[in-house]
Amino acid sequence: MTAIYIVLVVALAIVFSSLLTVTQGTIAVITLFGKYKRILTPGLRMKIPFLEQVYRRISIQNQSIEMEFQAVTIDQANVYFKSMLLYSVMDAEEETIKKVAFKFVNYASFQTALVRSIESAIRSLVATKAQAEILGLRSEIVSHVKDELDTQLEEWGYHLLDLQINDISFGVAIMQSMERVVAAQNERVAAENEGAALLIRETKKAEAEGAAIRIAAENEATAARLRGEGLAMFRKALAEGFGESAELLEKHGLDPALLAFSMW
Repeated sequence: MTAIYIVLVVALAIVFSSLLTVTQGTIAVITLFGKYKRILTPGLRMKIPFLEQVYRRISIQNQSIEMEFQAVTIDQANVYFKSMLLYSVMDAEEETIKKVAFKFVNYASFQTALVRSIESAIRSLVATKAQAEILGLRSEIVSHVKDELDTQLEEWGYHLLDLQINDISFGVAIMQSMERVVAAQNERVAAENEGAALLIRETKKAEAEGAAIRIAAENEATAARLRGEGLAMFRKALAEGFGESAELLEKHGLDPALLAFSMW
């Protein structure tokens, strides 16, 4: 009986050691006697017990790294970057997985090489730019890094998905000088706006005064014309009255001079 139990235990040990669970989002790299043998995709898989070994589990999910580093511009200004790198394994093909598994001794070595390569690419671009140009170079920096590293990452089995430049800052002295420049520019714009507003106010005031003078002159001219017309009508009416009165006096046989005497 003891021998049977021993055989059963050994058999169970062999069976369990031959089973392997590969989690979702990873690929298992299998070696035999230290040499690459095959890859295993996610699920319950079998391997040769005690001989085949799991060399490495490769994640095919997106991964990220936060980076902080310094660069120097062509005019010797220190620029500090904070960025986030998003990358992943190119695909789950066997040749790609072999590159990822065997190009570097471990994953930490790959991360170091990746970070240093990106820092070098950004520094080489920043070194050709002046301090005043840096803040507007976010998209150009990302494009430059992708152009520089796409081929290199492909040889390592990876693909650069995105590089986000979250913060670009300068030294304290430069930041203070930039604040003074911005403040001076804002004051100049404010002064220009105030001058324009004053010009508009004075122009409108002058236009209003001119309009008031013109309206007063027009009213005075109208009043003078109306006074003249009234005086002319009065004189006409007076002359017509004199004529009718003279005719009436002559009709009654009286001297028209009597009319002037009566008016006097």
